Amino acid sequence: MRQLIIGNVVGSVVATRKNEKLIGMKLMIVEPIAEFGTAAQRFVAVDNVGAGIGEMVLVATGSAARIGCGKEFAPIDKAIVGIVDSGTGLVV
Repeated sequence: MRQLIIGNVVGSVVATRKNEKLIGMKLMIVEPIAEFGTAAQRFVAVDNVGAGIGEMVLVATGSAARIGCGKEFAPIDKAIVGIVDSGTGLVV
C-alpha cells in the first residue's frame, strides 16, 4: 500500500557495501508519529532532501519513493521527500 508517512528522523545508517544504485545516497532512520494512525515501527529511508536528526519529515513509500528520488530502477521502498516546517494539527 502506498502512502505518505509523517515521522521524525532519529538516526542514520552507514553502509559501506550496498547495491550500486544506492551509492551516494544518504540513509536515515525514521520513527513514524503514532498520532497519525501509522502502526509501523522505525524504518530506514533514503534521504533525498538533506534532512537531519530531530527533524519532522514526509516519507513517500512504494513506487512513489523511487520516482521521488529520480531512481526508478533502484531498490528503494521509502524515501524522505520533504521536511515539515509547520503544520496545523501536527503533534510535535
